[in-house]
Amino acid sequence: MSAGVAPRASSEPRPPAVAGVFYPGEAGALRAMVDELAARAPAAFPAPADLDPGRLVGVLVPHAGLVYSGLVAAAAWRLLAGGGAGSGPTIVLLGTNHGAAWLGGVGAWDRGPWGTPLGEVAIDLDLTDAIVALGPPFEPDAACHLGEHSLEVQLPFVSRLAAGSSIVALSVGCGTGGRAVDAGERLGRLLASRRDAGDRIVLGISSDMAHYPPAIVAEAVTDALRPSIIRMDPEALAMTEARLVLERRDVSCGMCGIEPTVLGLATLRAMGARPGMVLAAATSADAGGDARRTVGYLAVAFTA
Repeated sequence: MSAGVAPRASSEPRPPAVAGVFYPGEAGALRAMVDELAARAPAAFPAPADLDPGRLVGVLVPHAGLVYSGLVAAAAWRLLAGGGAGSGPTIVLLGTNHGAAWLGGVGAWDRGPWGTPLGEVAIDLDLTDAIVALGPPFEPDAACHLGEHSLEVQLPFVSRLAAGSSIVALSVGCGTGGRAVDAGERLGRLLASRRDAGDRIVLGISSDMAHYPPAIVAEAVTDALRPSIIRMDPEALAMTEARLVLERRDVSCGMCGIEPTVLGLATLRAMGARPGMVLAAATSADAGGDARRTVGYLAVAFTA
């Protein structure tokens, strides 16, 4: 290690926090579940005819329990399948902050690999360090990730469908205004330069949609937010989501992940991504949940 460079606080793996709760905790059951979801997704949600997975630069995916949101998530993550072991990209994951009340920026996990029942997922520490070096609101913060599920639930898909991939884990808590958009633009320029240099990088934005209205309302909220997402307009998305929450008493949020989505859309825009393509949309009622109290799910792909 070079002189003047502080050693990392720890290289220990992050243990799973929600295995056995949000997804099966036993490897065989989890492997079978992911394989089944990936097999069902093409028939349930056929991919757009003009979508080229080889040009994928980003996905929006849900983060609820896999029994509810897994089929929608699989519609996106299956696009990374088929690369072969050891050839996966670095997936820069932007997650929701559900519980780290202190987080006022973008907390980066800068320690060891993330453990899953299917094995460990490596951290791209070089890219993590480069992102932290962008300065505030990016900062190292391992603690904000320890109990958070929004990124962890993506890892069974990453492990099973994109073998050999590494991740950058970012928990986003920097609001939905200009600070978040500016951070996304700086992140996007960094990722674009890395991709131009030949690195394989895919951005993953983790967000559920409306909580907890009847299914018909959840679908309407997704319909209202979809245009801003597709055209990568984070400013319009933030305004529309805030208006929906004010207007509807039965909607506690339009997106449980509005902050990472605002930052992520600004990132994709700065990366030069094309307008998004909707891959799948559903509610928890479609997976057997109560239609009177639902959560919405959406998967979108962005290509170069």
